[in-house]
Amino acid sequence: MNWKEHIQAICARASFSEPAEEQALFAAETQLGMRLPQSLRELLGESNGVRDEHDFTLIWPIERIVADNRSFRESESFRTLYMPFEGLLFFADAGNGDQFAFAVVGGQVRRSDIFVWNHEDDSRMWLAKDLREYLEGWVSGRIKI
Repeated sequence: MNWKEHIQAICARASFSEPAEEQALFAAETQLGMRLPQSLRELLGESNGVRDEHDFTLIWPIERIVADNRSFRESESFRTLYMPFEGLLFFADAGNGDQFAFAVVGGQVRRSDIFVWNHEDDSRMWLAKDLREYLEGWVSGRIKI
């Protein structure tokens, strides 16, 4: 799939970054201790982060994916406030504190499903069957949280 073309078809004024280099993707996987989902890896290989026409982030750059996931997993205060975050791989946020994620099972992303983590009640709710459905639903407003 050509991610940039697909995103432009659903969000004509989306803005894209330079592609993430393979070395950066590999380093991110090493730091996270898991392989990135193929769809996310491919998208980042076309654009290291995507923003919509309002300059809102649809997909974080790889650097933020690593930083935020490590922060959530390593924070001592989060360990007392929330369930463990090892079961999630965050890749974007809703702008209100809630975050979008792939589910991690046994240290790896084994399915393409997308979940939303609610920062207020620590719930994790299924949202979309894959990255494509998440993008289409979020951009169109069909997905609301």
